Amino acid sequence: MTAETSAPVPAAGAGRPASLTLGAAITALEGAALAVVGVWDMVAALSGQSKQLALNEFGGVVIVLLGVLPVLAARALLKERRWGRSPAVLTNSICLPVAYYMIESGGAMIGVGVLVGLLGLVGIGSLLNPKSTAALYAPSEG
Repeated sequence: MTAETSAPVPAAGAGRPASLTLGAAITALEGAALAVVGVWDMVAALSGQSKQLALNEFGGVVIVLLGVLPVLAARALLKERRWGRSPAVLTNSICLPVAYYMIESGGAMIGVGVLVGLLGLVGIGSLLNPKSTAALYAPSEG
């Protein structure tokens, strides 16, 4: 038995920092939420709740497609692929003005706006964390 065969095998994803995993999870959550809003918009249009059927259907499709990009970016981040960080940071950055306008609208939206803003800030912070950067931009082993 050699040292190579007796060494424990690291678990999958063991080298990925927690900050990168957190940033990917938040980004995936935001993308899934966008997709759900898009589907909701399309269903509302089909059920007759909207007077502008074509506009709501098209808008719903666009929102679903906008939700797919953050989910794909989160998947890339979990695989430690660099390209996923830019759309993930952009998605989290867009949460900040959305949160501001939710808070400004008042009522129950204040709580939702605070949550959206916190998710955006934590997402940006975790994706730009030095450990996340090191994991994404480490020299590749050849």
